[in-house]
Amino acid sequence: AQVLRADPAISQLIAQGGAPLLRARIAAHLQEDHGRPTLEDCGLDDVLDSIRGQFHAFADKDVIPFAHDWHLRDELIPMAVIDKLAALGVFGLTIPEEFGGAGLGKIAMCVVSEELSRGYIGVGSLGTRSEIAAELILTGGTPAQKAHYLPKLADASILPTAVFTEPNTGSDLGALRTKAARTDMGYAITGAKTWITHAARSDLMTVLARTDAATDDFRGLSMFLAEKPRGSDQNPFPAPGIRGGEIAVLGYRGMKEYELAFDDFAVPASALLGGVEGQGFRQLMATFESARIQTAARAVGVAQSALELGLRYASDRRQFGQAIIHFPRVADKLALAAAELVAARQLTYFAARAKDSGKRCDLEAGMAKLLAARIAWSTADNALQIHGGNGFALEYPISRVLCDARILNIFEGAGEIQAQVIARRLLED
Repeated sequence: AQVLRADPAISQLIAQGGAPLLRARIAAHLQEDHGRPTLEDCGLDDVLDSIRGQFHAFADKDVIPFAHDWHLRDELIPMAVIDKLAALGVFGLTIPEEFGGAGLGKIAMCVVSEELSRGYIGVGSLGTRSEIAAELILTGGTPAQKAHYLPKLADASILPTAVFTEPNTGSDLGALRTKAARTDMGYAITGAKTWITHAARSDLMTVLARTDAATDDFRGLSMFLAEKPRGSDQNPFPAPGIRGGEIAVLGYRGMKEYELAFDDFAVPASALLGGVEGQGFRQLMATFESARIQTAARAVGVAQSALELGLRYASDRRQFGQAIIHFPRVADKLALAAAELVAARQLTYFAARAKDSGKRCDLEAGMAKLLAARIAWSTADNALQIHGGNGFALEYPISRVLCDARILNIFEGAGEIQAQVIARRLLED
């Protein structure tokens, strides 16, 4: 177990309960420590601490000053930001060095995703798209697919998108209906997909489709590495056999969400991941632990952003002759949010370390994702409450953070799915 706090205030709160004086003391420490990347000693080595510092500074300089305007205008994150992230190695963070990546572990991915999501969840999610696509290829791809795609994912010359969800199949992926029929040249994909993130600007789609029409469950599914030309807002899907439209969303903007329709979209036989049909669901399942860990890390970043916004407002806003942070009900919200944030971060890192050590960690990953998503929402909700009526105004960034926090309990495994996975694993143990 990691040391949660150099100062004993948070550990006292955990040990002795939420006494008002303790919560007030924690709130005072939050003011003193404002500007530190984390509240606690995270137990990271010097390399990971350096990585955190680098991306903390990047978010402060290149993301936070612009994020709210990107959100309000519902704009794609500028390519200049993506280029800077590529130069920093974000897209190849966990890709092995032999394929042009940094060869770092999931704990590094957590640190980077957290700090970037603190700036803007859309920016924090860019690298996770490539991380999951790379894991699909690393665990399920042929040698030729690894050699071709992994270096391009690592340097961001290819931006991927995950094409799994359908209008009538969200969590029940085994029931999906999109079909991939064999042709003389390979396969023709036909069907509808929805909630496809960053679809227009992507170059590579990881498409889950049914290759065995006689099946109606996961056994007939295959994964495809389907290339397409990069689109724009004016012409999002210029390739033949694919069309789509944007979904207007509350938050989690910056990459945009799309509905897609495939009509005999042609892919070569070499696009079949692993070269064997019927393995798509298993290949996707192999990425679930990592996906849930990095989603937990993004949630921690969103929670950190909300806490910082609430703390700053409570310190600056004066009522009845004093800053409102000195009122117990305000201090309570900040103190409890801080303690919960530390717990979520450490559970996320614990799951990442288990993954890096090669251990099964679906239980830990599910717990981290479930807890961090809930804490992101509660922290954002309480931070908005601290803002009072101003929190309901779109001009204040906390309004964006609240919307961003809400999606975290839905995607990458809804909260109910996480609870079901956790309960099943507890019964096994």
